[in-house]
Amino acid sequence: MARKMLKDGEAPVVADDGGSYDYDLFVIGAGSGGVRGSRTAAGFGAKVAICELPFHPISSEWLGGHGGTCVIRGCVPKKILVYGASFRGEFDDAKQFGWEINGDINYNWKKLLENKTQEIVRLNGVYKRILGGSGVTMIEGAGSIVDAHTVEVTQPDGSKQRHTTKHILIATGSRATLVNIPGKELAITSDEALSLEELPKRAVILGGGYIAVEFASIWKGLGAEVDLFYRKELPLRGFDDEMRTVVASNLEGRGIRLHPGTNLTELSKTADGIKVVTDKGDELIADVVLFATGRAPNSNRLNLEAVGVEVDQIGAIKVDEYSRTSVPSIWAVGDVTNRINLTPVALMEATCFAKTVFGGQIVKPDYKDVPCAVFCIPPLSVVGLSEQEALAETKNDLLIYTSSFNPMKNSISKRVEKSTMKLVVDAETDKVLGAAMCGPDAAEIMQGIAVALKAGATKATFDSTVGIHPSAAEEFVTMRTLTRRVSPPSKPKTNL
Repeated sequence: MARKMLKDGEAPVVADDGGSYDYDLFVIGAGSGGVRGSRTAAGFGAKVAICELPFHPISSEWLGGHGGTCVIRGCVPKKILVYGASFRGEFDDAKQFGWEINGDINYNWKKLLENKTQEIVRLNGVYKRILGGSGVTMIEGAGSIVDAHTVEVTQPDGSKQRHTTKHILIATGSRATLVNIPGKELAITSDEALSLEELPKRAVILGGGYIAVEFASIWKGLGAEVDLFYRKELPLRGFDDEMRTVVASNLEGRGIRLHPGTNLTELSKTADGIKVVTDKGDELIADVVLFATGRAPNSNRLNLEAVGVEVDQIGAIKVDEYSRTSVPSIWAVGDVTNRINLTPVALMEATCFAKTVFGGQIVKPDYKDVPCAVFCIPPLSVVGLSEQEALAETKNDLLIYTSSFNPMKNSISKRVEKSTMKLVVDAETDKVLGAAMCGPDAAEIMQGIAVALKAGATKATFDSTVGIHPSAAEEFVTMRTLTRRVSPPSKPKTNL
């Protein structure tokens, strides 16, 4: 019995079509979403297979690895490099705490690179063991869809195998893209940036998002001269404007040269490095140029059009609120759908899929109050609505509470870098709509705040909570003085 496509709010009907298949579920892509979906489905008794490309730190059409972007060439190795880069500031701060550091402090980039690679190789193996322990059949190769119930896997030796399946889950993620300007072949993406053989002395970064500001912090922390170019007046478009200003100030305070409202127009090879030309006519020389200007859904080789799976103009797979595509037996989760492109969100979507299709529980992902972090130095972390989003979505006045202070550690180290915290509150209901922090340990603190927002906490709830002293986190429960009251009709028009 065929299933129809869902309309918003309509519960899915998952019926047995009476067919005989090799598997109940075939998953294409063993990244975070694919692994979670396959494991959970297998836990409900489904017969599951998953295909993934051979492992390599740098992805391509034919290289990937179990664990996907996050584990191999994303969140995990990036955070390892952030840890490494953070020590420079720690060494500087340590002097005022009595640590006498005499002479130069030598840095061995290859040592960090080696240890980073060892860790992602280890995690690749962990993901394989987890799948094997869950009873999931692993197949190495590139998967494409033949029809609504058949997947063809092209193996590394070129041979092809076809597998029939009741359901198909696409979890192929996304891939970094290059801006189409003359000389773009001289630029690298975040994939290559995580595996450079030599640490650059002069780095140019194009982009103002997560990856751009994170790599600016990493390379500057490791000793490079960094120039960061982006089109808007502030980095991190889509985040709270006030917090974006704080991040920009911190980046400059750490010695990163910012070039707002500026794009790159041409790259060329010279004897001294890569010549970079901007749209303002300026020129500079760099050892490496990183394009951190976005990612594209990894859907090209899946044969989607031929089987009737609808995609949007950038190749993202269209799905309903239960992650089902326009073909009833084919589902998709994670970055390939371009909803909220975060690893924990892919995990949530995959869990909901498996529960709905195999667990007898009709569950759809909840995208409200999803926390996230940008691991620049110091990091930014947010949950809920920014002030600008709250003005656009609510009818009531907003109460804005902010706190900007010198962390206790900085009062001794003499580092001029404040931490900033912010709460956005509905004036009528007292409900906390959003929270943000830029400062040390922001992500660790914001995870707890996210639980409070998910539970519907009010400002009175925060005010009645006893703080942990001395800590930065206690500021969130001691912000008593209103910074400003904002009315929706006067919401600021910004071109930041």
